[in-house]
Amino acid sequence: VQLQAFGGGLVQPGGSLRLSCAASGRTLNTYVMGWFRQAPGKERQFVAGISWSGGSTYYADSVKGRFTISRDNGKNTDLQMNSLKPDDTAVYYCAAGTGYLNGPYTYWGHGTLVTVSS
Repeated sequence: VQLQAFGGGLVQPGGSLRLSCAASGRTLNTYVMGWFRQAPGKERQFVAGISWSGGSTYYADSVKGRFTISRDNGKNTDLQMNSLKPDDTAVYYCAAGTGYLNGPYTYWGHGTLVTVSS
């Protein structure tokens, strides 16, 4: 399984950005999908997770109400990020697993950088 996150970039505080995670190698419609992020000098942290059916989601408190995770059960999982803050600046990673929505995750993709700055 290969995962690739894309869609990062520079956005002003209060703005929006949509990240996508594309999977190749096999379909992931039976896997939990998640997004994580790692800011400079900090540990990687969980952001959001979604069940294989898309019927259940789970968010870190820091992004609840601002970020939305979704999947099309094909090979894409998206993260819609609204009301972005400078603290959201990080490299964002997508991941796939068979455990709980917040982990553990087995497969990891390369990250995409999100910078929130004026």
